Amino acid sequence: MSVQRLTLAALLIAIGTLSAHIFYIPAGVSKCFPVQHAINVLAAVILGPSYGVTIAFVISLLRNLLGFGSLLAFTGSMIGAFLAGIMYARFGSLKAAMFGEIVGTGLLGGLVSFPIAYYIMGKATVAWFFIPPFLISTIGGSIIAGLLIRSGVLSGISSTLLPLKKHKNNM
Repeated sequence: MSVQRLTLAALLIAIGTLSAHIFYIPAGVSKCFPVQHAINVLAAVILGPSYGVTIAFVISLLRNLLGFGSLLAFTGSMIGAFLAGIMYARFGSLKAAMFGEIVGTGLLGGLVSFPIAYYIMGKATVAWFFIPPFLISTIGGSIIAGLLIRSGVLSGISSTLLPLKKHKNNM
């Protein structure tokens, strides 16, 4: 573990936690949060899947402890971060990471949220209820991350930490 990687992880957690109450999309019992999806893609590309999942978990935990999130934040964000990281590690492509985030959060996270909403939160919904808002949120967040990475805004960060291939203990 390097100090730069831990510092960037802490910064992404702080941004994700502090912006959670400012911009979210209410969808039934869930609060869709595009900033989380952008952070998932950024973490996947720059830090890798293990950091991405850890960052997603900590942000979800803090959002829930502070009253800005719901239990469904865990399922969508962690599955999305994992798939984004795996896809980037496998294919080395920003588009692959974005696709992994969209499939992981939008489709799989939406489906996994149904039993949590029904059995744990006591909210009766249909299984596909969470998929449309999760997809909209994750597509928006993935595009934001893609634009940030492509624009060169993060070039100082990424030149220090990229390429992911150098950090094989990342998974």
